Amino acid sequence: MEWRDQGILLSSRRHGETSAIIEVFTPSRGRHAGVVRGGTSRKIAPILQPGAQLDLTWRARLEDHIGSFTVEPVRSRAAIAMGDRLALAGLNAVTGLVSFCLPEREVHLALYQRTEALLDLLGQGEIWPLAYLRWEVSLLEELGYGLDISVCAVTGATEGLAYVSPKSGRAVSRAGAGEWAERLLPLPDVLRGVGEAPDEEVAEAFRTTGYFLSEHLAADLGGKPLPQARARFVEAFNRSR
Repeated sequence: MEWRDQGILLSSRRHGETSAIIEVFTPSRGRHAGVVRGGTSRKIAPILQPGAQLDLTWRARLEDHIGSFTVEPVRSRAAIAMGDRLALAGLNAVTGLVSFCLPEREVHLALYQRTEALLDLLGQGEIWPLAYLRWEVSLLEELGYGLDISVCAVTGATEGLAYVSPKSGRAVSRAGAGEWAERLLPLPDVLRGVGEAPDEEVAEAFRTTGYFLSEHLAADLGGKPLPQARARFVEAFNRSR
C-alpha cells in the first residue's frame, strides 16, 4: 500500500531509539499517523515541528497497518510561531484541536483547506484571532455541531439577536430570552459576521464556541477534556488585548 500527499504536521513523538511517530492532517487522507525512520536524527528532527507543511509518502504492507512515512519539507511555520507568543499558542490550539476532534483517516477536505489557510496567516496578530474564531466555527459545522444563529428560536425574529441557546445552538433575541437570559450564551455581532469585530466581541465569541467544543463535541467523544492548548490560546489572546 502506498500514497503520496501534502499535509500539516500535528504532532511528533519518539518511537524507539531513532524513529518518531508523527500525526498529520492531509486533504485526501484526513488525520493519519505513521512512523518516520530516523525521525530523531539531526537531519529530520528539525523538520518535524508542529504546523510544518510536509510532502508525504506513506507505505505499509496492509492498509490498516500504521505504516511508515517518508517526509520532505515544503515550508516551516516554526520560526514565525517561536517569535510570537500568541502565534505559538494559536498554532498549538489548532494542531491540538484537529488531533483531538477528527476521527483517524476520515477525509475533511474543506476543513483542511481552512486549516492550511489559517496557519499561513500566523504572525499577523491583528487579524489572526478573528480568523481563528471563524476556523472554530467551521470546525463545529464540519463535525455536526454548527450554530444556527440566523433567526430567534423563540420568536422567529431576525432582529435583536443577542444570545445562543446552550442546548440547541440556536439564536435567541433579547425579547425572546426573557428571564432565561442569564442562562444563555452570548451572541456578539462578530459571530454573525456583522460589525468591526472588536477584541471584546471576539473574546465573548470564544466563550460561546468553547462551550460547544467542550460540552457538546468533546462530550460526545467520551467526555475527554479539550486540549489545554485551546484554553492557553484564549488566555494569551485576552492578555494581549
